[in-house]
Amino acid sequence: MLIACWSVKGGVGTTVTATGFALALAHRAGSGCLLVDMAGDASCCLGLAEPSGAGLADWLRASSSAPPDALVRLQVPVAPGLALLPRGTGPLLSDRGALLVQLLGALPQTVVVDCGLLAGPGVVQRVAAQADRSLLVSRLCVLGLRQAAHALVRPSGVVVLREPGRALSIEDVEQAVGAPVVATVAVDPSVARLVDAGLLAGRLPRSFAGLLEAMAA
Repeated sequence: MLIACWSVKGGVGTTVTATGFALALAHRAGSGCLLVDMAGDASCCLGLAEPSGAGLADWLRASSSAPPDALVRLQVPVAPGLALLPRGTGPLLSDRGALLVQLLGALPQTVVVDCGLLAGPGVVQRVAAQADRSLLVSRLCVLGLRQAAHALVRPSGVVVLREPGRALSIEDVEQAVGAPVVATVAVDPSVARLVDAGLLAGRLPRSFAGLLEAMAA
């Protein structure tokens, strides 16, 4: 299964959400989970040193000279059941976008893609649009929901990061976006502390277990 996490507004927590989702699935899925980093921050979020080798951008740029199974060789082990496909260096060229979606969908692992900010047409948009589960990550923010209503991709579901004191409701999100809210996660300062300390991979917060509901929604 290919699951894409994306946002239309920066700073909402898409990378942390996708990473937590992948960690939770790695603990539950028998075949493990692959986290694909298209935004460039997943290794930092996991407390890993920046990968020095090639990554997704390099595979896309190599065109036909790189065999399709090179994607498997680029995976970096992170934790039991979890591997990371680093972003690599340079732009994410779109010439091999269709092949990328096909190959990721055919992998034995559950694949979670951190698409980051959906800024325009290209390979990121293709992955977000063609994934089995296309999940918009959003806070209860009127500006973010306004942008989401005009997004280039229609999500199959929404993951809401809840903050205290917000006036908007889950129903407001579903009405604005036109997609169901499949999971909610409370914005928790302890998660930010784990990320800052590089400990998220070893101390998965219980709040992320709720993200597994997005698989069945």
